[in-house]
Amino acid sequence: QAQLREYGGGSVQAGGSLRLSCSASERTYKMNCKGWFRQVPGKEREAVVVSDSDGTINYADFVKDRFTLSQDNDNHLLYLQMNKLEPGDTATYYCVADPARCDDYCEGARCYADAFGDWGQGTEVTVAS
Repeated sequence: QAQLREYGGGSVQAGGSLRLSCSASERTYKMNCKGWFRQVPGKEREAVVVSDSDGTINYADFVKDRFTLSQDNDNHLLYLQMNKLEPGDTATYYCVADPARCDDYCEGARCYADAFGDWGQGTEVTVAS
């Protein structure tokens, strides 16, 4: 059974918005570090936003003031609200979690992707110019 599953990807015009959802098992949702990564074909995975259990949330510079992470603790859901989308945001987006603290693998939102143990299957986002 998948521990993380993403929903909500799709196609949108530049300047538009999408909201991604991630459903997590209770065990996975309680992990210390959760967030979203993305990957463009041919490029490395990069963190979009990571959230630590101490309340710290770090966004990548390229999404600051455009994307917002939120959580539904009662239902074990993680959301990524994406506004002012740009063609450069076109990628597969992944929900991730790990029992380690975010600081163990990240400096801010600059993270070592391979260290994160739990990944969803990904959802594709396409932004047309």
